[in-house]
Amino acid sequence: MKNIIDELSWRGLIKNKVPGIEHLLKKPTTMYIGFDPTSDSLHLGSLLPIIMLIHFQRKGHKSLALIGGATGFIGDPSERKDQRIFLSKKILENNTESIKNQILNLLKFYSKKIELLNNFDWIQNISFLDFIREIGKYFTVNQMISKDSVKKRMQNKKNGISFTEFSYSLIQGYDFLYLNQIFNCKLQVGGSDQWGNITTGIELIRKKTGKKAYGITFPLIIQPNGIKFGKSEKGENLWLDETKTSPYKFYQFWMNLSDFEIEKYIKIYTFLSKEKIENLIFRHKKHPNKRLLQRKLANEITEWVHGKKISKKIRKITNILFEKKNKPFQFLDEKTFISIYNHIPHMFISRDEFEQGIVLLDLLKKSEFFSSKSEANRALKANSIHLNQILVKENFLIKKENIIGKKYILFQFGKKEFFIIKIEEL
Repeated sequence: MKNIIDELSWRGLIKNKVPGIEHLLKKPTTMYIGFDPTSDSLHLGSLLPIIMLIHFQRKGHKSLALIGGATGFIGDPSERKDQRIFLSKKILENNTESIKNQILNLLKFYSKKIELLNNFDWIQNISFLDFIREIGKYFTVNQMISKDSVKKRMQNKKNGISFTEFSYSLIQGYDFLYLNQIFNCKLQVGGSDQWGNITTGIELIRKKTGKKAYGITFPLIIQPNGIKFGKSEKGENLWLDETKTSPYKFYQFWMNLSDFEIEKYIKIYTFLSKEKIENLIFRHKKHPNKRLLQRKLANEITEWVHGKKISKKIRKITNILFEKKNKPFQFLDEKTFISIYNHIPHMFISRDEFEQGIVLLDLLKKSEFFSSKSEANRALKANSIHLNQILVKENFLIKKENIIGKKYILFQFGKKEFFIIKIEEL
């Protein structure tokens, strides 16, 4: 598909678009997407804007990635019930540098030509008086409070919306104006929650310069359980930084997607061609038990985010833990044990603590997979706990003979959750 709109539509990546965008994109166009440094790592939800940058660049357009070093001081009120906690300048600078490096690494995988900017570089040079005089005059309060992000917060009688957050949309609009004037940027892309901010920029460009600008949003994806896509079942973000979310957990998130979801996500989260994806879907439907789509998506995206070396390790670990045809866990070599220990949830216990043996329920409670011994006991009675790949049906004292390779004990909870304990000298 040569047309970027056709490509994005087929992949389910367009929610709203300004009329006339198809005509604009018949020629090479400069577009941008912004990232606010609210954390020191991007998360799974942050991949969508990066994917959009790459799609535009690959179709012959010019993509700009903008880090909100200035807007991060304020915090976007969109989709927020209350005001964000203000971050210090030092934390914001650290966050900016961290996500800058992440974005550059992700972009290198598919495209080396995307330019990375920071809005602090130009916003720091405009005074408050100049801003409200030269930018604020183009918008009435009536227009501003009609924006969904503002309207929803104003309905919250307890917290409302601060003037600081109220001004966010104007600052983002100013970014679009600046990029339009300096880089001839005519298109802003963002999540559907950014539509109000995008139209503010479009309106500012029209009123101040007489030029026409455009916007596209992609849908915010919600999982069938109602949780925003990119979060775990507990509602935690799945981070791209491996120290915050392990590559194993990241990989398993994709492997555990349902067949109902996977056909949609293979289109959204990979750059595979339409022909390849349709062929994969056809083969998957013939043999759904092989989970071809889940494997392909997990492999593609884990290799993109964490690199080939780590992705290969995670595939090997997944194969060891889930494939019944493999040799028993106790026959694995030390190197493999170490790899498994480093990549799945784990804990360390001293050999002195273990010397007299330790009660199974006590150990399960220590693993923090269960909030109490009674909860662990219920799981035990429900036949949902395996110790070293053997089903455990009762509480007992774990002794030396239950340790594999003199160091390890592997627990499995249900079909998907694994936990490994390492026993060593202090």
